[in-house]
Amino acid sequence: MENTCVESTFTKRDVPFEMPLRPLSLNEFIGQLQVKEKLDVIIRAAKGRQEPLSHILLSGPPGLGKTTLAHILASEMGTNLVISSGPVIEKAGDLAGLLTNLKEGDVLFIDEIHRMNRSIEEYLYPAMEDFKLDLMIDSGPAARSIQVKLNHFTLVGATTRLGQISSPLRSRFGLNVKLDYYPADDLIDILERTSHLLNLKIDRNSIKCIASRSRGTPRIANNLLKWVRDFVMVKRSGVVDEEGVQQALNLLQIDEKGLDETDKRILRVLIEHHRGGPTGLNTIAASIGEEASTIEEVHEPYLIMQGFLNRTPRGREVTDLAYKHMRD
Repeated sequence: MENTCVESTFTKRDVPFEMPLRPLSLNEFIGQLQVKEKLDVIIRAAKGRQEPLSHILLSGPPGLGKTTLAHILASEMGTNLVISSGPVIEKAGDLAGLLTNLKEGDVLFIDEIHRMNRSIEEYLYPAMEDFKLDLMIDSGPAARSIQVKLNHFTLVGATTRLGQISSPLRSRFGLNVKLDYYPADDLIDILERTSHLLNLKIDRNSIKCIASRSRGTPRIANNLLKWVRDFVMVKRSGVVDEEGVQQALNLLQIDEKGLDETDKRILRVLIEHHRGGPTGLNTIAASIGEEASTIEEVHEPYLIMQGFLNRTPRGREVTDLAYKHMRD
């Protein structure tokens, strides 16, 4: 019987569906100039001393590049990046498994670190300061403590809720960096880079239209660009122009200020049902059928930044600008 060779799909490398859009170096990263300058200093200093990076805490709204910066830090240092998130680390053993498998100089990225259990967080303190892990073995009279030595690593934490991180944990980060929303010019540069990577021919006026509706967030800008690409492919024979962009974004119910349908429902409820407020967050959430945390973390910051909403001790209230915008 002849020997046959069967090729399994498990041995094949996965082919990505799309060209990866993440920049791989600080030079490729667009915007956040002060953040880049701080990180450049700490990277060059660590390389000069031939030491791992200090622990870094990245904070800011979703979609501004915290995960991308973690990839860049590992790439610039020539080390591995290990990714986890606060809610996933449920037991001390989960954290111990992550830490003991890190090699010298590796970067451990914990997203949404503010959601890590406080009892597990205690194990991070000696790991961050002394690169040692204190573990309890067994329980009751047989309980004993053992100390595990760790390789020197860099912890990069990311959070959208900086105020929810405990002071002991926050103070152990050598550098605390806050990312802000992007101005339109930076979003235009990001979209031009993305369109080039996607081999999409698009004029600058169309890019400006997308940037103005991207809520100052690169992730949203890139997602809208991909949506426009798909829309014109199906509806306009692949022709991308300003009219096609307007039609694509109108179908998503995103207006010229970047407000989506949920943003407008929040303002509409406050204006039509509560005379503009002030109204409590939970009342607004119940009125539009949305989670209060989603409103507070996703929609409210942009509405406040655009001057449509005020947060007061008595609740949320709309501004005159919101009345004008909703009338228009």
